[in-house]
Amino acid sequence: MKSIKFFSLFIVLLFVSKTTAQEFKLGKVSIAELEQKVHPKDSSAVAAVLYTKGKARIEYDPNDGFVTLTDVEARIKIYKKEGYDWANQNVWYYNITNLSEKVSFSDAYTYNLIDGKIEKTKLKSEGIFDETVNKFRARKKITMPNVKEGSVIEYRYTIKSPSDRLIREWDFQKSIPVNYSEFMTYVPEYYVFNSRQKGYVFPKMTVDKRPRSITFNNKDRVSDGHVVKTEYSTEKVDYIETQTTYIAQDFPAMKDEAYVNNMDNYVSSIQHELSMTKFPNSPMKMYSADWNSVAKTIYEYDSFGPELNKSGYYEDDLKIVLAGKNTPEEKIWAILNHVKSNVKWNGYRGYDCDNGVKKAYKEKSGNIGDINLMLTSMLRYAGLTANPVLVSTRENGIALFPNRTAFDYVIAAVETPTGNVLLDASDKFSTPNILPFRTLNWSGRLIRKDGSSEEVDLMPKKTSSDIVFLSYSIEPDGKVTGKTRRQCTDYNALMTRDRINGLKEEEYLEKLENKSGKIEISDYVRTNEKEILLPTIETYSFTGNNFCELIGGKIYVSPMLFFANEKNPFKQEIREYPVDFGFPFLDKYNITIKIPEGFAVETLPTGTIINMQDNIGSFKFNVAADGNTLQLSIAHQINEAIVTTEQYEMLKEYYKGMIAKETEKIVLKRI
Repeated sequence: MKSIKFFSLFIVLLFVSKTTAQEFKLGKVSIAELEQKVHPKDSSAVAAVLYTKGKARIEYDPNDGFVTLTDVEARIKIYKKEGYDWANQNVWYYNITNLSEKVSFSDAYTYNLIDGKIEKTKLKSEGIFDETVNKFRARKKITMPNVKEGSVIEYRYTIKSPSDRLIREWDFQKSIPVNYSEFMTYVPEYYVFNSRQKGYVFPKMTVDKRPRSITFNNKDRVSDGHVVKTEYSTEKVDYIETQTTYIAQDFPAMKDEAYVNNMDNYVSSIQHELSMTKFPNSPMKMYSADWNSVAKTIYEYDSFGPELNKSGYYEDDLKIVLAGKNTPEEKIWAILNHVKSNVKWNGYRGYDCDNGVKKAYKEKSGNIGDINLMLTSMLRYAGLTANPVLVSTRENGIALFPNRTAFDYVIAAVETPTGNVLLDASDKFSTPNILPFRTLNWSGRLIRKDGSSEEVDLMPKKTSSDIVFLSYSIEPDGKVTGKTRRQCTDYNALMTRDRINGLKEEEYLEKLENKSGKIEISDYVRTNEKEILLPTIETYSFTGNNFCELIGGKIYVSPMLFFANEKNPFKQEIREYPVDFGFPFLDKYNITIKIPEGFAVETLPTGTIINMQDNIGSFKFNVAADGNTLQLSIAHQINEAIVTTEQYEMLKEYYKGMIAKETEKIVLKRI
């Protein structure tokens, strides 16, 4: 009997201790938390979120009607100096005329353990400041005081939004471990939100409904025929509120991996999008339920669809531009260049117009919407079947779920018998179907005049090449002297032009010399820098003293010199995210090596071919010797812009084999 009582007592105590452990409250920092030297489940962690809790409430305000209030509190442990950045927190907020949000921090303290006692330092007003992000958003920032290795910081903030339709996205994962994360939403029955989760680990969810009420204070002026007086009354309205709770425990840190377009795409998070409102005595109003309705809603914005119909401001100019242009290709190229030459991007994104196409054309400056909706309109005027395509940039993340804020960009598409020609006039180096790299983010949504829409694949299919001709001679003392000719097409050409744009030649060459093993470059010539339909070509002579090893009278040299891939970018045992190369590519090297007099080849790398399944890519390495001359032909080709996680192990082994071959040395011996 005693054992049964003891067992029952043990269960009760276990339950109580477990419950108590989850009763997180600001100000209750423990000595154990401050003494902890490393995270118990991730010893490499520079910091960890001990707990964070968020509450998003749609509540009635007597002055403003229904508003959204979001309360957040957090406790963060700093383990290492590299984690000090977590003592700097920021919260963005809308800062525009019709949507002015307020953010306020409170209860912000840094805790340290000094001589066995907890020392508490309060955040002062000089550690709180606002920063403008762009014309739509600002940031409230804090810098916590007295932060050291071992510190624990706490803070609370509230966001008050005048909108009753915006529930902030909540991330359950960070780049550091998250021990406990809780997010709750409180939504009156008048609103229906679609909730979407993303990521690879998911929180537990519970839903509860409870009665709530609002008391309205009414003020009326009434008259009995002789005297006008004010009468006051109250009215109580009952409604049902839905409370949804999401709880995540012991979520691992998001580990940065090579070739990931945006880590936020894979963070465990919850998003909410308003789909419907149904207020008493009012008709039901539908919002974004699917991508077609999202696209139709956007098209009907005054700053979107109607802007496409304006043409009077450019017609006279365009008639001159189009004179003698008969084919669709000629018209597309002429109009694209006309917009690029006359309207410069002001740095602001957005799928709709900021200043309006007419003003942007007149002032020669505009946001992405101004420029590319203008471009679309001109293409239509020229008799081409052109439509805008909504895009979510890489920085904005993949548009996974139907909502109007999923997009932050727009481009133009011209329908042709061979497919869509995609255009962006905001980048001076872009050409038809060669878009700025920021837009290469899976897919966009094309909208036609009737409001219908369809998905458009944004990922390039054409291979961009980087072809190098390398010829060099090796001296007996190991010095290397040679010449290089490098030719890049399509996306490689665009990226090359971006790299050299705005840099003085001396500055560019200094970077190139340092990147290439501290070579010395001379006779540098650049071709087709501004002829953007042609490949970029760079030629130069070089000398280097660091490419050969002299051991026991022998010369050891990696034949690709500074062009070899030396490290495998794919190190993880298990890859959680797709590999995003951005575009298919071919790196090809034709190398001629002249060995020094008095030397002969002792060891030469053997030729090899590595093919991946499903034609994902291939590596070919061929070498031949002819007297004192060596000839190498090397080709590394990836045929898919995106490689799935299921194909990761194969890709990892491919890179391992390729790098081993590229870094294999030629051995020369004295004769």
